[in-house]
Amino acid sequence: MYPAVKVGIDRCFALVVIALLTPFLITVAILIKITSKGPVFFHQERVGLHQKPFDLLKFRSMTHETHEIKRYTSKGDGVTRLGYYLRKYKIDELPQLFNVLKGDMSFVGPRPNIPDHIQHMNEHQKKRYLVRPGMTGHAQVSGNIYIEWEKRYEFDVEYVEKMSFWNDVRIILRTFQLVWIGEKSYVDNPFVLR
Repeated sequence: MYPAVKVGIDRCFALVVIALLTPFLITVAILIKITSKGPVFFHQERVGLHQKPFDLLKFRSMTHETHEIKRYTSKGDGVTRLGYYLRKYKIDELPQLFNVLKGDMSFVGPRPNIPDHIQHMNEHQKKRYLVRPGMTGHAQVSGNIYIEWEKRYEFDVEYVEKMSFWNDVRIILRTFQLVWIGEKSYVDNPFVLR
């Protein structure tokens, strides 16, 4: 029952949050524009529900030149001064509220990855594509970038198998904690689905 109504809940909640955050989102957009050259938003193709591609939206946190030549040589390479804080506090992810409103994403689900990742996944791991990708998810509140991809996919599939409204609420609440204490704090304390 819950998967059938989840998209409706997501869209309604996204509309409310966007309305509440509009002044803040506009302020961030202006700061990005006046502190570095380039567009306000960063677009990238990601893989969504049933492996269908969609355009992921983020606030730009790197120099425009770095994005243009796709030079991701090291952690933090090309990140603007403002971008550092946008990433640290996950503010760069807020434009994905519009992805949720469109129905491409959910508030909670496996994080959408780039198309190249699919060829390195087995059929079991691809179960993560049976649900809409999320702004946050089980893997994100269980270590995220500090754990191997295989472990992240394991968390993603477990989420698909145990998806529920209350698990989503608990993941969202833990995400707020994560913003303040960092993802590394959860490596040895993974989230437990019920």
